[in-house]
Amino acid sequence: MTSTRINIREHKIPSADAKPYIAVEGPDGALWFCESGAAKIGRFDPDRGTFTEFALAARTATPIGITAGGDGNLWFAEKAANRIGRITLGGEITEFALPSPYAGPDGIALGPDGNVWFSESEISKIGRITPAGAITEFGDGITMGARPLSIVVRDGALWFSEAAGNRIGRMTVDGQATEFPIPSRDSQPRAMAAHPDGSIWFVETSTNALGRIDRDGRITEHKVPTPNASLRGVAVGADGDLWYTANAANKIGRMAPDGTVRGEYDIPTPASGARCIIAFADGRLFFSQYDAGLIGEVVV
Repeated sequence: MTSTRINIREHKIPSADAKPYIAVEGPDGALWFCESGAAKIGRFDPDRGTFTEFALAARTATPIGITAGGDGNLWFAEKAANRIGRITLGGEITEFALPSPYAGPDGIALGPDGNVWFSESEISKIGRITPAGAITEFGDGITMGARPLSIVVRDGALWFSEAAGNRIGRMTVDGQATEFPIPSRDSQPRAMAAHPDGSIWFVETSTNALGRIDRDGRITEHKVPTPNASLRGVAVGADGDLWYTANAANKIGRMAPDGTVRGEYDIPTPASGARCIIAFADGRLFFSQYDAGLIGEVVV
């Protein structure tokens, strides 16, 4: 294992019970993130080091996934409230109830068609919401009980992880799904990231590896050195390397596209609960620390 020197900075979220989960770079250059514990949408200004928080209507909404929409707003999934939310850069929130009860919306992404797409983990479907709020749900081709989670876009289609189905799924914009089995059993795929080379990388939480699926659906797996690390998040850095969070190991890792691990780095706060990690367009890396209520920043 080679090693690169990095520094990790931590920024404390104002709400004591924030429990930050998924984050995204907003069109304003700020980090927007879901506070699943406090039922808020947070905004972090990385240049000033300041936070702003926006409360949701339901205290038990449990927001999880968030994405930048094509309309200049942020869209997010409220898992417990069973809604998709939209927030403007000024903090105005609109919520849309899902047609199916207890659908469990989780991952969310801007689709190639200009609509926002999201996973419905409890009913094994993928949903689509238009900018005006019209919702359609698709389940054809998805194994019942698969628990789809993360969603990314590649080649004009939606790709998603199936945490219980041990597969990677692909859905066209007309709602037709195909599934690709992961070689390792019970790998528990979660977060995903599209790579510039056309592949998609994903974490295998239970088998201690990063997986890679190419354009033809072929999957390769690359183990990480720390045992039982419980990988949760993955992002593609400016140089094409994969950066990942190791929840149980309390580390940030870095892997080359050929599977070589360049380094694993301790997070300053013990048992911080590292979840998602994202790369800004300018190369900066940020990650959420669910148990510690922090936003981490990786300085290479």
